[in-house]
Amino acid sequence: MAVAGVDNTFRRKFDREEYLERARERERQETEGRVKSKSRGPPVQRKPLKHRDYEVDLESRLGKTQVVTPVAPLSQQAGYFCSVCECVVKDSANYLDHINGKKHQRALGMSMRVERASVEQVKERFEVLKKRRVPGSFTEQDLDDRILKQQQEEEERKRQRREKKKEKKKEKAAEEEIEMDSDIAAMMGFGGFTSKKS
Repeated sequence: MAVAGVDNTFRRKFDREEYLERARERERQETEGRVKSKSRGPPVQRKPLKHRDYEVDLESRLGKTQVVTPVAPLSQQAGYFCSVCECVVKDSANYLDHINGKKHQRALGMSMRVERASVEQVKERFEVLKKRRVPGSFTEQDLDDRILKQQQEEEERKRQRREKKKEKKKEKAAEEEIEMDSDIAAMMGFGGFTSKKS
């Protein structure tokens, strides 16, 4: 009588040679990839960081409502859209962080390094700023005149508001006060509501 053994033919049998060949192929591809990445050329030279020559618009959509749909293009979704990086940032603080950040500056072709200024460049900058500021352009007299003018404008606005209110009251009173003939009013019964003492 033959002893029945365990049937384990369902187990997967591995071919060691096949898997060794696959491992060697993968290593060969990885080394080729490293060599190609090193021989790509010199690293990209980026321009040093410079200040913006445009005004950042954060307040144009302040206080406005907008319908948000899931199928709208990125530029029309809620939040601030960066056309350089093609992304939407949800609030102004994060938008400022984004446009001052590394990813955005790299997309613009700039590194995060600032160019070192020479003494001559600093002197030139001071001269430009001095020329921009006209001497004697602001005095206390100017400030007093501006305050006085502002107060006068405010008083004028208040006076106009009062006049408009008076006109509206007069119009309302005129509408309510319908001129009726006393005989017709008595006939309709409007004259007998007051108590007369004789």
